[in-house]
Order: sequence, then structure tokens, then C-alpha cells
Amino acid sequence: MDKYVGKKLDGRYEIQELIGIGGMATVYKAYDIKDNRTVAIKILKEEFSQNGEFIRRFKNESKAISVLSHPNIVKVYDVSFGDVIQYIVMEYIDGITLKEYLDQQENKIDWKMAVYFISQILKAIQHAHEKGIIHRDVKPQNMMLLQDGTIKVTDFGIARFSNTETRTMTDKAIGSVHYIAPEQAKGERTDGKSDVYSIGVMLYEMLTGKLPFEADSAVSVAIMQLQSDPQPPRDINPDIPAGLEEITLRAMRKDPTQRYASAEEMLSDLQKVTKNPSTVFHYEYPADDTEPEDDEPTYAKYTEVAEKARSPIFNILVGVFTSLILCLILFGSLALLHSCEASNTASVDIPNFVGQKYSSVTENKSYKFTWDVINIYDANKPEGEILAQEPVAGAKKVKEGAVITLTVNSSDTLIAVPYVSGEPEETAIAKIKAKGLSADVVYIEDEDTAEDIVRDTTPKAGSEVSVTEKIKVFVKKTVVKDTVTVPDVSNMTRDEASQAVGNAGLTFDYEYNTEVDLPAETILGQSPMKGSEVQKNAIVKVYVAKGLDKYKILNITTLLPTNAVTQCPVKVTIDGVLDESVSRNMIPATQKQITFSVRGKDTSVVYVEVDGQIWRKYEIDFVNKQVRFTAGSYIPPVQQPTEPPTSFVPVTPSEEPTEEPYEEPTEEPYEEPTTEEPVIPDNATENTED
Repeated sequence: MDKYVGKKLDGRYEIQELIGIGGMATVYKAYDIKDNRTVAIKILKEEFSQNGEFIRRFKNESKAISVLSHPNIVKVYDVSFGDVIQYIVMEYIDGITLKEYLDQQENKIDWKMAVYFISQILKAIQHAHEKGIIHRDVKPQNMMLLQDGTIKVTDFGIARFSNTETRTMTDKAIGSVHYIAPEQAKGERTDGKSDVYSIGVMLYEMLTGKLPFEADSAVSVAIMQLQSDPQPPRDINPDIPAGLEEITLRAMRKDPTQRYASAEEMLSDLQKVTKNPSTVFHYEYPADDTEPEDDEPTYAKYTEVAEKARSPIFNILVGVFTSLILCLILFGSLALLHSCEASNTASVDIPNFVGQKYSSVTENKSYKFTWDVINIYDANKPEGEILAQEPVAGAKKVKEGAVITLTVNSSDTLIAVPYVSGEPEETAIAKIKAKGLSADVVYIEDEDTAEDIVRDTTPKAGSEVSVTEKIKVFVKKTVVKDTVTVPDVSNMTRDEASQAVGNAGLTFDYEYNTEVDLPAETILGQSPMKGSEVQKNAIVKVYVAKGLDKYKILNITTLLPTNAVTQCPVKVTIDGVLDESVSRNMIPATQKQITFSVRGKDTSVVYVEVDGQIWRKYEIDFVNKQVRFTAGSYIPPVQQPTEPPTSFVPVTPSEEPTEEPYEEPTEEPYEEPTTEEPVIPDNATENTED
């Protein structure tokens, strides 16, 4: 049973079931007692709760959604970033992802339906852009489809505000590789046109039933995004209106200046095609070796009726002839180059790489080969081991620099979860295993699903997961046995709860929580929830507070050096974490002193730095209520006279810290909290309610 199911967050949100698992968070269906409604709660995974980058992305999502209000964007109701758990409370969407819907339709759908879906997405993204939010991960997996055909845009986890200069390295480009814009794949600055590109890829996929760029690896797809042109959609599906093909390809232009300037502009063209399917736009683009003036896109004149096109025979003949000449030149050059290399490069034997570590082989400078890698996963072999090679060892001699293909055992390979909803259990498991994945079957009661049929999976179909991740398969299974009602143990002690569960004909189990600062043996939650109908002798697990020592707060006032008369950074670092509430640039001699609080229960170390030098060090023992104070060695910078000379302010010896060190206040340094738990308003400004 999941650790959160059956619990109540902040005394308000009763978590009912797990409905999704993402890369950095899990999503639960819950009931909001205060507002009497069903909600979705996204909880940051424990392994990322101390990771600054993931916390930043999680907070970004809450910030991004909280400023948005649009019928096609999932609503956010509440956020919480506490010391133990961070979560976002959102609108609960009873539907499927657009990716799941496309899988059901075997990807290709009627062009009018595609325009209907894309139009809703464009409206939502335009609203986000107007609020300064760039989504940066637009894809079908992040679009929820309701039963009435409404689209809801979700997952703003890697969104950013458009006035923030954000760049990433190429090998860490953010977003899904099949949908990201070329500038995003290169790690360059992204803006609203990057989202437009991703929407163009989605439209292409809906119209043709396939992605514009597909390859065996994510890197290969990214290279195609940068260098290759997609096959025209009408070559795949001739039923697509010509104007709709123009819109799709314009949104997917490599050069951002040649795309639509905004989502609203693309939506306008879609509306024209919807009203008149014969509409064409005759967009023209500058040649590859010319740059548009003033970095502005070139727009062709819009016409409502398609003009008569010139016969393409002449252009085809010219293209064929030109291609033939280029091929002759290319093959001639390659032959000449190969001849030169053959005469200057010695042939070498191919060693046996099978069984060796991939990193050891490729880092060995004595091997003069070009490496090509195929990743597969074998749980019985060590990670990173070379499983096969081509050509095989000793098969032939090759020139230095020849390509050697290595098959490497790697669990990093991502595999898309197959769509198995509605399939019999055995068929679903077989499909998942055929993908190289493993499954855990979870039997559920569900009135809308037939017996032994799969209702859903976690992660959802279409999600890319590691080969080592298990797929939960939820199967309808009716078990006819005596059932009993789970009692409410929320106001009991652990012993009382054990007796109540036993009296109900159930099996008692419990788990201590060592993180919650509540009195020992306090009941935190139970699973299944109170009132649930379960089989007799079923296990009822109760979550109990272990009991923690109360945190203590120490207020420290530090006198600053009076001989520091120029502005410089003053920083307070508590246990390695910068205290941003007091750390800033200031003139110490003018500020005179700073006051800050240290919260803890064991020991803490505090450094006060002035202009990069240690001014004070405090070693705090909360248990014994002792503070060890150490003076630093701050030396003020020498003040150079300016031209013309200004009046010099001498520093008297009495102001030097070495002559008369400042005494820290020692009277009653502790301020014990007046409540059971001191409230530290961490990130209070980010907690909002709808």
C-alpha cells in the first residue's frame, strides 16, 4: 500500500488513491474536506525533497499555474512547501491523456478533429504566453482529454517566465525530444515560438499518424530536429487540406523567425482553413544562405482561393540533374579520400571487447576506432558491460578510424509504456513484457470495467520509462467473501487502534513516522480509510508518529566591523545554507549589526562573512544550550584616494577589531517558542489559495 493513501494532509485533504507517477512527483486523487470537492494532489518524491534543482522546478510549476486562469489549463487550488512534504493541489481531471486517445485511434484522426484539439491548446498556450509563461514541454502526454472533448493543458514543471534568461547544455536539453524545438535541443534560449514548434509537431502527428522524426535513440531524433526536414503531411495523408499542411510546416520551421510570431497568429490561420478548406497561404521563406532583414519573418500575401500551380516537371528534371551531378562529385571525392587514407593508414586487428566495461574501452586512447553504440538491458549482466560487437574480434583487419558497433548493457534506455487498457490481463502482461518491461498486477473493484480486464496502468500509456521500472497494471477482479467496515481510529492511541481493528475482524499493522513533529503514538492516518468495505481479516495499516524533540530557536545579533566603510556583501550561512533573509550588500559601518534566527534540535554551525572573509563563527549546541563564539580575521580593504583627492576619514585604533573586539550579547540568547511547534514561514509567499 502506498505510504500516503489513507492519510490526511494538513487536516484537510484525504488521499484516496494513487493515479499517476511522474519523473519527479506522484499524483493522488483526494477529497478536500474544507471545500467539499475532489482534487488531484501532486507530491514531490522523497528522493528529490532535498534536491535544490527539483524543488526549484516543482515550485516553478506552482508559480506558473497559479498566475494562469483559463478553461483549457488545469487549475491550481493550493500549494504547500513544508520541511517534510511539498505538494500542489490541483483540479481533478476525469479523463485520459491525448496520447492515450491517439493510441486508441491508431494515432491518425480526422483533420477537423485535429484542428479542434489544437485550437484549444493554442488558446491555452497563448494565455500562458500573455502571462509571461513559456511551457517548454508541450506534448500529447501533457494534455488531458475530457469526455466532452475539452482539452486541459497540464504539467508546467519545466515552465519558466519569459523574462528569465534560461539556457541549458545541449546534452541536457529540457523537454521531450520528439517535440522540442531545434533551439531547445541545442540548449539555446527559448521563447513562445518554441511552444509553437511543439504544437506544430503535435498537429503533424494527429494529421499523419506518425511523428515527423523517429530514430533508434533520443540523440538521433534531436539531430534530425536540427538538420532534417519533415516529410510533407499530404504525402502521407492526401485528405489534408493544402492550407492546413502549410500551417503545420510553418509552425515547424527550424528558424524561429520563420514560424508564427504567436500562438494567436497560428490559431487565426486555422480558423480560416476551418471556414474555407480550400484556403491556401503561399508562404515563402528566404533561402538557407540568406538572412531575413531585421530578423523579421517573410509573410506572403494571403488568398482565399488556391492559385493555379505551375507544372512541376521542369523543376523535377532540374532537381534530378543537379542531384546526379552532386552525387558524382561526392562519390569521386569519397573515392579519392578513401584512396589517400588507404595508402597512409595501416590495417589493424579488431580486439575482443565483449565482456569489458564500455567506459574502459572507449576511454582507452590506444584504440583508434570510431564507436557506435546500441543500448539494451539484461538484468543478469553488469551495468555498462559490452554484450556484443560488430565486426567481431579477429574477423578481419580494418583501417584505423573504422566504425565498431558495441552493444552495451544499459538501464538508461527509455521505453514507451504500451496501451493495454481494455485488454485481458494475460494479453496486457504479454504486451508489456514484449517491450522489455516488467509488470505488477493490482486487482481492483471497478463497476465500469469487465472482469479480468485492465482498467489502466501507472505510468500511463505512452510515458517513457526506464527498462528497470515496473508497470502497475490495474485489473478488475471481483472476490466474493465476507466484508467488514474499517473502523475510524483517528482519535485513538496505537493500542486502542489495535484493539478496535481486531474487534472488527481485521488484522492490525502499523508504521512509525519519524519525520512528523507530533507527540509519540499520535495516529496520523490509516489505510484503508475509515468506512471502507474490505474483506474479513484484511490488513488495516495505521501510521503513527514516533515523537520528535521540539525544535529550539536561537536569536543571534552580530555587531559588524565599523572599519568596513564601503558597500560589500554580508552573508550568513547556517549549516551550509545561505540565509537570504539577512544576506545582502550593505555598508557594515552604517548597518552596525544584523539579527538572524537559527532553528535546530542538535547542533548547528553559523558563519558570518563580510566581503568574502569570515567575521564570526558560532558553534551552537541546542541540547546543552551552549554557544561557542569564534572571531574571524576580517581585514578591511585599503581605501585608495580618488582624483581630485577627497577628505580622508581616519580609523581610530579603538575601532579596529584586533584592538577592541566586539562582545556578542550573551544574556538569554534562547527564545523558547510559545507554541508546541515554532512556525517558520518558509516560502510563505508561494502558498496560495484559489
